[in-house]
This record gives sequence, structure tokens and C-alpha cells, in this order.
Amino acid sequence: MTASFQAEWPIPVSVAPDKLAEIQAEFSRDWSGVLEQAQRGSLAPPADRRFKAPGWATSSNYLLNAHAYVLSARAMQQMVEAAQLSEPLRDRLRFSVMQWIEAVSPSNFLATNPEAQRLMLETNGQSLKLGVQNLLADLEKGHISQTDESGFELGGNVGISSGQVVFENRLMQVIQYAPLTTQVYKRPLLIVPPCINKFYVLDLQPENSFVRHAVEQGFSVFLVSWRNPLASDTDGIDTATWEDYLQEGVLAAVQVVQDISRHERINALGFCVGGTLLASALALAHARGDHPVESLTLLTTLLDFEETGVLDVFVDETHAQARERQLGHGGLMSGRELATTFSFLRPSELVWNYVVGNYLQGQSPPAFDLLFWNSDGTNLPGPFFTWYFRNTYLENNLKVPGRIKVDGHALDLTALTMPTYLYGSREDHIVPWHAAYASTEILRGPTRFVLGASGHIAGVINPPSKGRRHYWAGQGTSRPGKLPGDPEAWLESATQHAGSWWPDWAEWLATHSGERRRAVAKLGNARHTPIEPAPGRYVKVRAV
Repeated sequence: MTASFQAEWPIPVSVAPDKLAEIQAEFSRDWSGVLEQAQRGSLAPPADRRFKAPGWATSSNYLLNAHAYVLSARAMQQMVEAAQLSEPLRDRLRFSVMQWIEAVSPSNFLATNPEAQRLMLETNGQSLKLGVQNLLADLEKGHISQTDESGFELGGNVGISSGQVVFENRLMQVIQYAPLTTQVYKRPLLIVPPCINKFYVLDLQPENSFVRHAVEQGFSVFLVSWRNPLASDTDGIDTATWEDYLQEGVLAAVQVVQDISRHERINALGFCVGGTLLASALALAHARGDHPVESLTLLTTLLDFEETGVLDVFVDETHAQARERQLGHGGLMSGRELATTFSFLRPSELVWNYVVGNYLQGQSPPAFDLLFWNSDGTNLPGPFFTWYFRNTYLENNLKVPGRIKVDGHALDLTALTMPTYLYGSREDHIVPWHAAYASTEILRGPTRFVLGASGHIAGVINPPSKGRRHYWAGQGTSRPGKLPGDPEAWLESATQHAGSWWPDWAEWLATHSGERRRAVAKLGNARHTPIEPAPGRYVKVRAV
């Protein structure tokens, strides 16, 4: 006898009879133990945060339902691990089963959630009424509310670092931030954030702004603010390509910073997709004989897409071709669709947690700046997205010297020999830290790799004033090819440090920033005069 999962799967997925019998026996044994505890009146809620509220212990029926769910979920996960199939298919099955398990939790339904029922009775139905109102409001907005969005205003209490937009074109604006010190380092810093999100994750509020911290350290900071294209735009932005983002985006911003600072070699930092764009643009510049960057910082960035974590379940030729037919010649990849995809990578925390709180219990989520930013998505030009999907996630072409050509020039990331600071987050589910570390095998300059605690965003946005978390780092900067090839071997030899990695980065960057000089009194220059105050109008456009 075998167990099979056949819905929507190209081939039957089976579990060996002996392994299936073992899983069934374990389930039966543990369920019998649950029933015995229930009969003795000693049954406690399972060790799952969803069942910790007092209401779950008020009735044996609720407890039995919770335990049945937990044991069934475990058995399904065991069957996935025991299934006789390839690892790529197992990953997809694991992801699909995880989605189903999270969706059917008894905590997600009014009829099986005692806490929601208790609130409904105690409030004479007001909690349910408020929940329905929350649901209708979210349906109108098109997304689940994860925070009180009314508590924030972009340019009012988030994204408020002082500066001016000093350049703009159809793809981006360049912001120059006002100095906060009387003297600044001579060599400026250009920050390239991801175009898949809005830049102000790096400039939330003064106490957790990476931008403000850099300015406070005496760095002259410029930043790219990517445009959020809309279906109503008529200037052809929906046909923008990867090449356009390199030339009209990153390299155009580099030229602006060079011109304003009067430095031919600047420092540059890229975050996530912004780092991939930045490294690619610099490879293009090098292929043309230009070397505009003195030092490079890459935060949670993929250059080698061999290991992409849970996102790999979405990557195959069929999906790539479907997107190319849909968007390859124009159109927009919806920010709403992108946001939904990322939320369902962690459905317990970013979906069902809010379904229960907002709709079943009628609660309003508290104001949280990071989640306000998370709900403020961006659209992407279709040709850009389809090129990126195929050449990175599907075919991993960027890391292969010469495989990609832009404007007739072959890109070679191994040609980048400037000093580099690489940062990865240990619990990152979007850019697994082993994948971030893989850039040490591609880039050829002196490299410092630093590993922070927490995830993709929380690991990066970790201001020193909070005194939170920790990071791992080696001694100094490693010469080319001297870092261990195995990331785990690197971690074994690294030293753990308490607190934020930001001071470590600032100390490293200072060594590549030249002497200090008097800070400028006016932003921009005669060629690039201020257009509007930061954060600028591009970032304020909401995706629809």
C-alpha cells in the first residue's frame, strides 16, 4: 500500500509502504496518548503559539481539535520528506503542503476558534462586526492590513531625512542628503536600493534610518529613488528593460554623483536587487573601460542564483515562458502580486496571523513603520521583470563571464576588483546567507564578509541605538581568494559581536572615503540644481 499525492502534480508521488506504516503508527500512538490525557482531564494545549490563548483550554473539544491538527500536520510533513521524488519536486511539494497546513489551522475559522467566539460573546457581537468592517476595508484596499497605515505619512514621519532631489529621468530620481556634520568625507556614497520595493526602508524614522546613520558618520550620501510605474503612464516606461535600468538608472546616477562631488571614483552600496543591478552596471562600466567605484557594499544581494531558497519553487521554464508571453513586450508586473507572493512565503506570520486578528477578533493592528513600508508596493516594467527572472533565477547567467551582453559589451562580474563589503542575514528566506556568501567566489577584490542575525529586512535595519541582535565577522579584510569556499567553515572561524553591524560597516567605509573636508552649504551644483525636497514625488506614487 502507498500514499499518493496526485492533484496538479505531473507524476504520482508515493511513499514506501514501510515508511508509510511507520508514520501511521506514530500518529496512532500519539493520538492515543492525547485521548488518554483528555480522559484524565490533564490534556494541555499543544506547543504552538496559535493555541496558547486561555480559550483553547476551556473545552476538551477545542483541545482535541488543536492536537488533531498538529499531529496531522506533522504526519503530512513526514510523508513529504519520505516521498520518492527528486529534491526540486520535493521542495515544491513541501511548499504546497505548508500552504495547505497553514490555511486549515482551526485558529483560522470562527467555528473552531474559541478565543474569537469568546470575544464575540463578551462584546455582544461587536468584535465580529468590526472584523467584517476590517475585511471589507481590506478588500477595497486590495491587501491584508498588517499595520495601522493611517499612523504614517511618507515625508511626514517616515522617509524624512533632509535632502533634495537633484536629478530625475523616466526611471529614477537621485536624492542628495543634507550633511549633519561640519566636516564630511571627500568621497561620496551612492546607495542603490531595490526597484522591487521603495527606498525608504533605509530611511524609516530617525531612530532606525540607515541613511541618517550614514550621514551622521560624516558620509556624503546620495540615493536612487526608483519610479513606481502605473498602467496609466503613457511615456513607455512599461517597456523598460534590464539594460535601461543599468544605463538610465544606475550608471546615470553614478554620473550625477561624480559631477556633483567632482570625484571620478565614488563609493557605492546596493541592497538586494539593487545590489544585483549595481554590480551588473559596474561590470558594464568596466567593459567600457570605466572604473567609477572605489569601494562596493552589497547587502543581502544575489550574484550567484544557484541557491535561492524558498523562491525556487516558483522558478521553471513554463513559468518563465508564461510571463514572457504576458509581459515580455510591455505591461507591468503588479506590485500587489509581488507583495502577495512574498507574504505567502511566510503565511503564518504575514497572512493568517492577520486574518485571525483583523477579521475573527475585530482587532486593528498596531502602527509599525516597517510593515507600513511593506504594504507600499511597487510595479515593475514587464520586460525588465521577465529578463531578470530568466537570466538570474532560471538560468543563473549573470555569474558566467561573458554570457550576458549589454549594449554590445560582455558582462564579467569577476572583473570587479574593488574592495567589497558583503553582508548577509542568517535567517534570510529571500537571499539565503550561503547565497550571499557565494559572491566571495565571484568578486575579485579584497573582501570583508559580515553575517547579521535575523532576516532579510530586520537584519539590515538594525540601528546601534537599539542594542539588538548580533553579527559575525572575521578579522579585517580578506585578500582575493582567501576566504573559505565553504560558508559554514567561515562561520566556524568568525567572531560573534553583540549589537548592530552598522558601526563595523561605517569603520570599513571610512577607510575608502578619503580625508574629511568642510561640508557643503548647498546641495546639487549648477548643472544639477535641486528639483524638490526629499523624499521626492516618485516614491510617493502608490501602486494600483
